[in-house]
Amino acid sequence: MNNFEVYPIGKIHNNENGTFIEIKSRYIPAMKALEGFSHINVIWWFSDFDNDKARNTLQTPQPYKNSPDTMGVFATRSPIRPNPIALTTVEIIHVNCQKGLIQIAYIDANDNTPLIDIKPYTPSLDRVETPGVPDWCCHWPKSLEQSAYFPWEDEFNF
Repeated sequence: MNNFEVYPIGKIHNNENGTFIEIKSRYIPAMKALEGFSHINVIWWFSDFDNDKARNTLQTPQPYKNSPDTMGVFATRSPIRPNPIALTTVEIIHVNCQKGLIQIAYIDANDNTPLIDIKPYTPSLDRVETPGVPDWCCHWPKSLEQSAYFPWEDEFNF
């Protein structure tokens, strides 16, 4: 098996109306029992970076102000990578299973971004109590909640 086929199950909407995940009608039954989870892991396609140049870029000049001068893309959360797949943990605001909509607090995806999958966030599988990170980013927030108030613009070189 050399290639995989991935089909979008919906779209991410991130616009003046808010931030929503819209599930295609065919996949709405897969939302059953999603209510009650406070967070989900969203797997989405960096569609704006799905081109040969981005897929063949393996290193990048210093993307973060305190990082090494050159970094491999696997050490970044950059959209430029061999397979433009993104994983983001997001807070659920509201689930509407009848309409196939999940309102979320925030995601760094553009409007109409293809959605690959969602999985419920469960601390027993997704949470690491004491993760290790390099010195150059050890001052970053320790949680999603703290990240909302962190001056991220002071960290990036782009």
